[in-house]
Order: sequence, then structure tokens, then C-alpha cells
Amino acid sequence: MTNYTKYLAVDLGEKRIGLALSDTLKIIAEPVDVFERTSRKADFAYIGQLVAAHNVSLIVMGLPVTLGGEEGRMAAWARSYGTELGQTLNLPVEFWDESLTSMQAERSLREQGLSSKQMKGRVDAVAAALLLQNYLEAQREDDWSWLSPPPEDDF
Repeated sequence: MTNYTKYLAVDLGEKRIGLALSDTLKIIAEPVDVFERTSRKADFAYIGQLVAAHNVSLIVMGLPVTLGGEEGRMAAWARSYGTELGQTLNLPVEFWDESLTSMQAERSLREQGLSSKQMKGRVDAVAAALLLQNYLEAQREDDWSWLSPPPEDDF
């Protein structure tokens, strides 16, 4: 029997964390939530509840690299946070370049007619969804097996 799990993307910010989930086929990413950061312990507990509720098998952690591809202080912080999150939840963590996702998210929400105030609570989740969508598409680039229908006994 196939194990239908989801991937979770984490867009880590100093004040807020944006979260997005994939579908079970790992084709589409969808924004899920934005929450205010308090402490790693509280953050991990909240994310852990989401992981359990949605059968998450992988965390995709946004990695803020420069346009030149270099990792600075924020990338080191994201790596530390993501590594500890994975250890705490006993899940693998993939670090993925999140360059320009917040800017793309803001532009997308502005195009939908949202005000700056309305966007505040959504930008980070949309950025996480863009990050996850980029990751999913990169994983599928050379792998077309996802097009195969599941075996009959999986229904």
C-alpha cells in the first residue's frame, strides 16, 4: 500500500513563520498558516501539531541566500532552526533557496487587490507555498513516475 504523505514548507521570519503543505501526490503547494514566533519550543510544538494532523513526511525549510548564492547570518540561523526542528519532530529536513519568494508573494497578493494590512497575515504563508512549489517542481523535473496511477489495491 502506498503511503500518502504531504510535505510541509517553513518560511522562517524573525517575527512570523509561514507554513504551506503539498497535496499527497506532491504536485501542488497550498498556503496553510502564518503564526507569530515566540520561542523555538512553542514554535516546534505548533508545527508538530500540523505535522501530525496532515501526515507530513518531509519539511522543506526556506534558506535565505543572497542573489549571488551566498549564505549569510540569516541562512545560518535558518539551518540551525531547521536542523533542530527536524530532530525534534524526527523528520528529514531539506533546505531550499527561498530567494524572492516574499517579494513574489506580495506582488501576487497586491494583484488580487489586497491592502498592505490584509497582506500582513498572508504573505509568509504564500511565500512558503511558492517555496514548496519550486521544490516540488524541481523534484519532478527528471522524474515522471508520479504520472503512473496507483495500483488497484490502494483504493
